[in-house]
Amino acid sequence: MSSPQTTSEVAAVADAIRSRDRFLLVTHENPDGDALGSILALKLALDQLGKDSVMYLYGDAPLPAEYSFMPLAELRRRLPDDWRDRVLIAVDCANESRIGPEPEPLAGAPLVLDIDHHHDNSRFGQLNLIVPNASSTGEVLRDLFAELEVELSPEIAEALYIALVTDTGRFQYSNTSAKALRLAAELVEAGADVHRIFRGVYETVQFAKLKLLARALERAQIYDGGRLVVSYLLRSDFADIGAAEAYSEGIIDYLRAVEGADMAALIREPPRSNGPTRRVSLRASNDELDVSAIARKSGGGGHRQAAGFSSDASVEEITDFIQREFLASAPTRT
Repeated sequence: MSSPQTTSEVAAVADAIRSRDRFLLVTHENPDGDALGSILALKLALDQLGKDSVMYLYGDAPLPAEYSFMPLAELRRRLPDDWRDRVLIAVDCANESRIGPEPEPLAGAPLVLDIDHHHDNSRFGQLNLIVPNASSTGEVLRDLFAELEVELSPEIAEALYIALVTDTGRFQYSNTSAKALRLAAELVEAGADVHRIFRGVYETVQFAKLKLLARALERAQIYDGGRLVVSYLLRSDFADIGAAEAYSEGIIDYLRAVEGADMAALIREPPRSNGPTRRVSLRASNDELDVSAIARKSGGGGHRQAAGFSSDASVEEITDFIQREFLASAPTRT
């Protein structure tokens, strides 16, 4: 059951969308399935409502290949000329910095709507729809679409299902609630092609991605009696293998799966000269461990069990930081 605050936020955001006609839709850099599924579902919903909307993603890094089957041809990598005239809707962005380093979209927008499910969302919008106990931003959007009386077309259902299935780890993570499972059934009934999505997301693996995984596994080290697993990827690894940065997506899940591990970390050097020197992904296997609290100490954030941050420190310095914070944060085993 939705809280009174959530119900009020859904109504406020829905009213704002009804009263405006032009929108700029954004999500976070290095998008995952929830980000891409959410921005596409929102675009399709606004199309259905007769609104003029543009999808925008900062940067020129290629999208993860596992989402290449999604109809994202209209996703722009440069701001449209009329962006100042468009209401900005950010989906799946815990804070404004995740949209990208360009300040213009937020500073110049006539109105900013922030729709998300991260518990540490900074509420950077003039209107915020934040549901921390939702499995995904896709789940939050489904409630918004119901308020807007958007018909759940097969195309919208499929985009929402991608958001849902990826952020719940194929319905295996602890955020897989009864509501999430009911939503999955609703989306299938509405026409989402589950088999096509599974093949596209989980059975379309590039050989270069396997080679990159091999390097990360080879370098993996365990600490604190096996409770912490850390590995890293160098910029030269991406160059040698011919892999894009997006190919590192999902590698950390292999580290988290190590028997006895409470937390895993993957440090990677993006294969490009601009941007941060290193990106760090954190995952928790223990429900009592909040990795987003560790990420926030380095200017990052995320979920309790999946978070990240950027750093210009060395791999060794980052590893030492992760070890210290893990020991300070990890629950004591009995």
